[in-house]
Amino acid sequence: MGVEPLAALQLRARLYALVRAYFAERRALEVETPILSAAGNTEPNIESFSTRFSGHVDAGARERWLRTSPEYPLKRLLAAGIGDCYELGRVFRNGEAGGRHNPEFTMLEWYRIGWDHRRLMRETVALVEAALAMVGRRAEVLVTSYRQLFLDGLGIDPVHASIDELRALLAEYGIGPDGLGRDDWLDLLITHKLQPAFPRDRITVIHDYPASQCALAKIRPGEPPLAERFELYLGRYELANGYHELNDAVEQRGRFERDNAVRRTRGLREIPLDERLLGVLDALPDCAGVALGVERLLMCLADTDAIADVLAFPFSEA
Repeated sequence: MGVEPLAALQLRARLYALVRAYFAERRALEVETPILSAAGNTEPNIESFSTRFSGHVDAGARERWLRTSPEYPLKRLLAAGIGDCYELGRVFRNGEAGGRHNPEFTMLEWYRIGWDHRRLMRETVALVEAALAMVGRRAEVLVTSYRQLFLDGLGIDPVHASIDELRALLAEYGIGPDGLGRDDWLDLLITHKLQPAFPRDRITVIHDYPASQCALAKIRPGEPPLAERFELYLGRYELANGYHELNDAVEQRGRFERDNAVRRTRGLREIPLDERLLGVLDALPDCAGVALGVERLLMCLADTDAIADVLAFPFSEA
């Protein structure tokens, strides 16, 4: 079902007003950080846009990357002592275009000093509930660990199952195994088997991921060690990804370098590391942060599966 263009624009404006009021009440500062950066995102599954600066060489690196999220500059502000903050702004991801993706979209990202991922999970749920209430809807909430999600939904333990056992559950899709590791098969089980079964009116929060999927999160020692991160879904849509943030520059540099090693094996270009972030990361206070896709939330609020319905102009018409 389509959405009237004016109604979609009005819904976005109402959501922005709700977000700003929500964080003003909770004393988080709205900030704005650069969209163009001398460093990019090394994540192998995300491709960045780049451009070249034609001005004087003293201005800095000529090649600039359009941000895929405001995470790195926000963390630099946190390390400088800004305190709880958020940004609501445009981000860019190359190659991501289709019915549910647009290469240019809006991200809401915020950070809480002294919080862990579990406390931030609760605030993220509360924000999504407030957005739903804005359009007269409610949702039940299910909070589950990554491991329990697989045990309950597929009857398999993601920690101990072999790759062959994981692949067997996806046999009907005929997915070729070339280049796919254990985490790739686990991701495919979520996207192909578990996520499609999430009820429309349910907020599903998954926490404590395998350490191999740590991204920028802290790893909690144990058997097995776990990445202190979460993902939040509304119905079948992944809305938010949050972390108990890593603040160890040596470990973070190693993760960036491992990302670039994976990029090399895939024939992708290596991405310059954000040395300004690494230079201050040890000063990052203990905190948790989360990024939420605004268009995904708007799609849920408008009850549409087409991202074009919640954009003034989609990529093909921009």
